[in-house]
Amino acid sequence: MLDFYAEYAKRIARARRVLGRPMTLCEKILYAHLYDADAVKPLERQVSYADFRPDRVAMQDATAQMALLQFMNAGKDKVSVPSTVHCDHLICAFEGAEKDLPAACETNKEVYDFLSSAAARYGLGFFKPGAGIIHQEVLENFAFPGGMMVGTDSHTPNAGGLGMIAVGVGGADAVDVMTGMEWELKMPKIIGVRLSGSLQGWASAKDVILKLAGILTVKGGTNAIIEYFGEGCASLSCTGKASICNMGAEVGATCSLFPYDSQMATYLKATGRASWADAADQFQADLAADEEVLSAPEKYYDRIIDIDLSTLTPYINGPFTPDAACPAGEMAVRVSENAFPETVEVALIGSCTNSSYQDLSRAASVVKAALAKGLKPRAKLIINPGSRQIFETAKRDGLIDLFKQAGALIMCNACGPCIGQWKRVTDDNTRRNSIVTSFNRNFAKRADGNPNTHAFIVSPEMAVALAFSGRLAFDPSKDSIDGIVLPIPTGDALPLKGFVKDEDGYVEPRESREDPIIREGSERLQKLQPFEPWDGRDFTGLHLLIKTQGKCTTDHISMAGPWLKFRGHLEHISDNLLMGAVNAFNGKTNEVLNDGKGEYMAVSASARAYKAAGEGSIVVAEDNYGEGSSREHAAMEPRYLGVKAILAKSFARIHETNLKKQGVLALTFENGADYDKVREGDRIDLFCAGIAPGSKVPVRVKHRDGSEDRFNAVHTYTEQQIVWLRAGSALNALKNK
Repeated sequence: MLDFYAEYAKRIARARRVLGRPMTLCEKILYAHLYDADAVKPLERQVSYADFRPDRVAMQDATAQMALLQFMNAGKDKVSVPSTVHCDHLICAFEGAEKDLPAACETNKEVYDFLSSAAARYGLGFFKPGAGIIHQEVLENFAFPGGMMVGTDSHTPNAGGLGMIAVGVGGADAVDVMTGMEWELKMPKIIGVRLSGSLQGWASAKDVILKLAGILTVKGGTNAIIEYFGEGCASLSCTGKASICNMGAEVGATCSLFPYDSQMATYLKATGRASWADAADQFQADLAADEEVLSAPEKYYDRIIDIDLSTLTPYINGPFTPDAACPAGEMAVRVSENAFPETVEVALIGSCTNSSYQDLSRAASVVKAALAKGLKPRAKLIINPGSRQIFETAKRDGLIDLFKQAGALIMCNACGPCIGQWKRVTDDNTRRNSIVTSFNRNFAKRADGNPNTHAFIVSPEMAVALAFSGRLAFDPSKDSIDGIVLPIPTGDALPLKGFVKDEDGYVEPRESREDPIIREGSERLQKLQPFEPWDGRDFTGLHLLIKTQGKCTTDHISMAGPWLKFRGHLEHISDNLLMGAVNAFNGKTNEVLNDGKGEYMAVSASARAYKAAGEGSIVVAEDNYGEGSSREHAAMEPRYLGVKAILAKSFARIHETNLKKQGVLALTFENGADYDKVREGDRIDLFCAGIAPGSKVPVRVKHRDGSEDRFNAVHTYTEQQIVWLRAGSALNALKNK
């Protein structure tokens, strides 16, 4: 630890000399992790690309399958940096942990066998099913101040709660890091969020990011790091900070982070890492922004947002998008104006965002007070603890029993409903209804598959309050339930008796020469065949596969839920391609015109038909295409089915990178209004043979009536990324190298 921080301090000093100015915290960590430590030069924000050397990699089971299948093709015997696999996504929440975990172990046995055998073969750590949610496990075991990691999940930034730059990436990026290659990132802009005061009443750390989401919107943080500073930071617990950083993904941020402080030191010590805290204490000045930055932040941050924690109130965000922010006190008006279903039917607590000991402790305090006053929940309570360590500790301290007394169903220590793994028992899974969750996302269909479920994001303690009130328009700071006022939540940031350690959930990296287990004829796993390289010619005569309308997230492009079981089988999972996207020409989902056959088909079926005919296709989309999860399947599926390019008004950061990595041409309209020129049944030519950094790509759109439109598309490809495009994928380029 001391060696890490001593070298870290030297690198920061060198970078400060080169820059000739004070540095923000994220700049310190970025410059300290440059791939070539001796080649430090000023990096222009949102312009310069740089190569970095992260300290570690983390992968959850749904994304680890494809990442490890790619790693198997990289020709390496062992990962080059500490890496872990976490089995948390494939466990379906249904009847409770006692039944759901054994069922998952049976249903997903061949996937777990593959992941554990691949971990053993290539030297990765392995977290068994039920051990916990990836980001909570990383926080409890591996995250450290000043470090850098990548993870194949968009909520990897959770580790920013321990002062770490942690970035969600696709599997191909993870493979780069695991093979010891450079990891490329465009130097982000920096949004400074100054926190003052301290939380009061019903307000929680979750409300900081719920408020910020309303300010920035789902794309306001794109290509930016959110760096928190100010005296208010020290009043927030480490896990509270992590919740805030976790949901930074919902505003499109590359990552978020907090400066090192005593709250982080206390958490490190409580989770068995006192040596890290002792070492960090000696280098505390290098684990925060320079004093000159804090004295005049407007000179060093690209934007500054002020939030006074003392005046913050609880928020209820939703439905259908996490940036629809509303203070609880104003919710009654929103419910009335929008005719939202007012009855809260289910309250769900957990997910990687809010499943810490403090979260459960504060939620349990509300349960205890309500039960003592004779109240009963009017909504179903569902609890997903963040890890086995948290569950066992909460059980020892009586919190689990309290939840059970309120009729709560205790699910497995896994993602469950947050990732769509929820077998919800309902009379009609198309009925309009409202639920509240402590999760991070609330896109339509995400939790239970019902497009009419209005999901609202709240803090855990607010979820309990709304469960007992049974009403969406309920503000516990001023409203009562049958004349009874709920007391302000209380709870311990860390267990007073210490954590109950999980002695069985983690398997240390092993030495094995046995090949990863893939059963012959498996319906779940499929070895990858390299994508064909590009012949370098223009893409002409492309069929318009679909022109999407409105929000098109990775959930729309490659659905989760029941499709998670095919995350290791590219051919099978490609059947869900864009099935949730809205066709701009008819307002329907999964029904597009195949101009070759002259009939309407499912999107994947239409793409397969074009591919079978030896013809390519293109997808046209609106703003922030690929918002949401880091799942690279949303890039691999169109590539597999012959989609040559995506032409959008704008892209979400991770998805644009994933498309580039897999050899799909990612273009944006130079003029967003040209989106309207694309008609149903069009054939499109992209004159991209001479693509170069900064170049424009002329587009010709041929309409069925014989007329045509011409306009320009632009791109963000670097020289290296063009090498990936020409090679057919980044993995092909790696093997060629």
